Amino acid sequence: MRFVGLFALWITILLVADSVFAADLSSRERKMVETVNATLRRAGASYSAGNHDEAAKSVRAAMEQLDLAVRVGGPSVFDELEPAMKRIATARTMLELEGVSLPPFRKPERPAAKPAAETPAANPAQPGMTPDGKPTMGFFDPKGGISFTKQVAPILVGRCGGCHVQSSKGGFNTASYAALMKGPPEGVVVFAGDVIGSRLIETIETGDMPRGGGKVSPAELNVLKVWISEGARFDGPDPAAAITAAGAPAPAPMPNVPPPTAKKATGNETVSFASDVAPLLIENCVGCHIDAMQVRGGLRMDTFAQLLRGGDSGQIVTAGQGEQSLLVKKLRGTAADGDRMPAGRPPLSDDSIALISKWIDEGAAIDGPEAQPIKVMSQLAWASKATTEEMSARRAELADKNMQLIAMSNAQPQTEETEHFRVIGTGSSATLGAVAQAAEKHMKTVRDLVDGGAGADYFHGKATIFVLPKRYDYSEFAKMVEQRSIPTEWTGHWSFDGIDAYLAVVATDRDEEDEVSARVLGPLTSLAVATRGSDVPRWFAEGIGVNIGARGQATTRNEKQRQQAELVEAVGLLKNAKSFLENKMTAEHTDRVGAALAMTMLDRTRRSSLNAVLRALSAGEPFEVAFAKGFGGPPETYIENFRSWVQ
Repeated sequence: MRFVGLFALWITILLVADSVFAADLSSRERKMVETVNATLRRAGASYSAGNHDEAAKSVRAAMEQLDLAVRVGGPSVFDELEPAMKRIATARTMLELEGVSLPPFRKPERPAAKPAAETPAANPAQPGMTPDGKPTMGFFDPKGGISFTKQVAPILVGRCGGCHVQSSKGGFNTASYAALMKGPPEGVVVFAGDVIGSRLIETIETGDMPRGGGKVSPAELNVLKVWISEGARFDGPDPAAAITAAGAPAPAPMPNVPPPTAKKATGNETVSFASDVAPLLIENCVGCHIDAMQVRGGLRMDTFAQLLRGGDSGQIVTAGQGEQSLLVKKLRGTAADGDRMPAGRPPLSDDSIALISKWIDEGAAIDGPEAQPIKVMSQLAWASKATTEEMSARRAELADKNMQLIAMSNAQPQTEETEHFRVIGTGSSATLGAVAQAAEKHMKTVRDLVDGGAGADYFHGKATIFVLPKRYDYSEFAKMVEQRSIPTEWTGHWSFDGIDAYLAVVATDRDEEDEVSARVLGPLTSLAVATRGSDVPRWFAEGIGVNIGARGQATTRNEKQRQQAELVEAVGLLKNAKSFLENKMTAEHTDRVGAALAMTMLDRTRRSSLNAVLRALSAGEPFEVAFAKGFGGPPETYIENFRSWVQ
């Protein structure tokens, strides 16, 4: 009861939406105000759920958003945000009482009204900035705000031009607005309206970019942040046109060399890329050209398309000419410049090089999706031929290696095997047994939803369940095995990459049986859906699992409020179906939209259509075909209809 009064105050202050705006605010200014208030609502939801670290993260974000909004929006925005300033001060005090440290919050000064027309400083200190370090307000698009063409583009040309405007280091090109927003093959780096989630800002702030000695000044970084917070809008005539520094002529165009086109395998080839060539590349090129933080020679080979594109020395594969291809010459050490590849490793055997050369001679055809990571392609090729016993053994091997990454020397993992699972963890045998029992019990529910083979054949090999006794162990598992951080409220999740299929859950002897059961059901359902095919999208599998799992959990009112707030925020960021399907939203928002979509599919009026999709997937149909059979059209149409209905 220590902070009951403060807790009630927090809920009252932070969960109430500010929906009434001053009449003189522009649509851009209203957006900035609502962004701050939405972030504070997220903070309140996290606090009410006991997630103080997440609440602090949202409060920090709100402080930064408010600072930008006041400096960009002027006195009207300041007046509209005064209640938010009071809420931030209160939130900071309450979090400090919980032992969470936050930076000081000082209420900004109310800015003076801007003249009707402002003239940019004759000699701004930085591109797009006034001498005192504020964004130059003389360059506006018709709606007002930071100008991409006048302020953002000069920064990109000046700081990123050598690597990402004139060339495409790391597969990332910013030569146009369209190219910048598309991002590198690894994913989008600019999320409109989300400064914190934009990878572009993160790489600059951490010092990772730009490389080569140049630096983005604080003033320039501020311009980029404001531009993103305002929606990352474009104010030029053609988004695909080459960007230039303000007032400077466009650089000479690069030679228009058409990208090589991937040839689909006919089935008559004697060498398979996925089964024969890709494993050789993965074994010998990882770290420099595959899964590389900084690729060498501009050559990235994470996907087949990148392999065909080549690097700084040009294309490395010439279809039909194995021995004349730069790739083979590099492997043999006969290229005109540079060392034999792979550098610093033993050379490939003559037989291995001959196999790659033969594949090129036969047309360098691909027997998998062109954009699919070649590691996944190789795994799927092996998995398609592996027996259930071989798959079970491979997963057990991977599980043992993964446990070695997190297990303490004095806490040797224990294992338990059931009909469908191999359970492994550092907890007691009783805990492992309880988790195994809960998973097997849920298999009846899962089978009623998703059909499959008997026993280990259901997952094409026994699935692994990692049982982690502490939340810290669970967090370390995600960091060490999956190279990611997970939300603080998670207690279980799933993963499937074509070969490895597992759940990871937190469980101890102190947990009640129904608690353990609730943690297992959702991820287990998602894993069952995901393993029906190699192309089942995560949003679909995750969404169904979240909804099925929620039915078995007792949810508090505060938890429901938090989930609803998160869902509203995520759906509000759903611009169109295409951007969602192309993974242009953050992973967290994608999962939440997926949950909302799955909720509509599980409704009794559409349940028969969803069942038809799942039956088709179990029968081996590709996801797009299966979805069309169930819902009468592609996922894009369903998502667009959902978006229109929500709005």
